[in-house]
Amino acid sequence: QVQLVESGGGLVQPGGSLRLSCAASGRIFSINAMGWYRQAPGKQRELVARMSTGGSTNYADSVKGRFTISRDNAKNMVYLQMNSLKAEDTAVYYCNADVVVSMDGSTWYGWGQGTQVTVSS
Repeated sequence: QVQLVESGGGLVQPGGSLRLSCAASGRIFSINAMGWYRQAPGKQRELVARMSTGGSTNYADSVKGRFTISRDNAKNMVYLQMNSLKAEDTAVYYCNADVVVSMDGSTWYGWGQGTQVTVSS
């Protein structure tokens, strides 16, 4: 019904930067919120950053001041600019979206397949 596809992960040295992208496609009437979560080995999935359609954001305390989330509503895309990366940012990063799929207000809530971010020297 709706697909989320992430890109932009990879290997980066500590202090480096990466930009993740996520494209939503399929049966989309509108998107309420999009965001990024991450899951490190042996840990639970956690919120990184999230943005509503209106532009309000919330960030995990651990990434405030280093990561920036942005959206292109016309293209149904969300981005995560990650600066000053640390080893503890290493994880699989997942795109998440809350999508309205019809005029009656039915919604779809789901995840992309994930993209690996590894911060290492």
